[in-house]
Amino acid sequence: MPSCSLMGELMPREVKRLGLGRTGQPCDCSPHLRAAAEHLRRKDLKISQLQAELGRPPPAPAQPPEPEALPAIYVVTPTYARLVQKAELVRLSQTLSLVPRLHWVVVEDAEAPTPLVSGLLAASGLRFTHLVVLTPKGQRLREGEPGWVRPRGVEQRNRALDWLRGKETAVGGERDPPPEGARGVVYFADDDNTYSRELFEEMRATRGVSVWPVGLVGGLRFEGPQVQGGQVVGFHTAWEPERPFPLDMAGFAVSLPLLLSRPGARFDPTAPRGHLESSLLSHLIDPKDLEPRASNCTRVLVWHTRTEKPKMKQEEQLQRLGRGSDPGIEV
Repeated sequence: MPSCSLMGELMPREVKRLGLGRTGQPCDCSPHLRAAAEHLRRKDLKISQLQAELGRPPPAPAQPPEPEALPAIYVVTPTYARLVQKAELVRLSQTLSLVPRLHWVVVEDAEAPTPLVSGLLAASGLRFTHLVVLTPKGQRLREGEPGWVRPRGVEQRNRALDWLRGKETAVGGERDPPPEGARGVVYFADDDNTYSRELFEEMRATRGVSVWPVGLVGGLRFEGPQVQGGQVVGFHTAWEPERPFPLDMAGFAVSLPLLLSRPGARFDPTAPRGHLESSLLSHLIDPKDLEPRASNCTRVLVWHTRTEKPKMKQEEQLQRLGRGSDPGIEV
């Protein structure tokens, strides 16, 4: 057998391939043998490195920001007693429960807090503040009037603004308003709309007033800002496009610091039809400074889906017969 130190560096199959396994043949340790040995040595080193890497634990994934590090979202929801009230609030609360660092401000149109809303909030698992204010009689819809005749939820939204500014006392939940200097955003979310969870992350970094389209509103597939070069240049709407801010209530969010810095910014209960949003926003920002979200206002993440008013003819008939549904069961 050849007696060369290089033979020990060659794997058996390489020895055989090179014809060095036959007895009686000398090993001349030629340069091509040295090159083959170096090639094999590098292979062995690479294999050892790969085996070491396989034994290491995988790198830890990037951690999401801690909830307390995120700007808070204050979702203001006016609500009033009706047959579908609980169903609407349950649906909305379960959407909001998917959003981190969110504070739900629910304002009842009532003289005092109702057990239905108080119980629902307590069971929701959300951070919440419960407020109550009754709409004055002169501002209430009369029997048979369509909903667009008078602005609704005005007193309730203004009561939420008063609480955020430290001027109003809550009846339940977290009673203290945001601390001075707190980061956050305020969004007015009616209880009969449908919201994508993604919408809330779109609005979280609002610096002034952020905007996006709203689906199924104003007699259109959607209403919303028109954007060019990242700037709002107009609005897609059919109803009075000359309004200062032809936006739906669900189509904008306001920076909490901006709102607190303008104590006179409120909703005007005497605003003409379709001008309620403008009555607030005109005190806060110029239309050209609006911040488009949702891919430059090309994606719909909230829908104006009002629940159909349930028909109670059978219920009324059974009540006349003294066999109505148990009033003790909360619906």
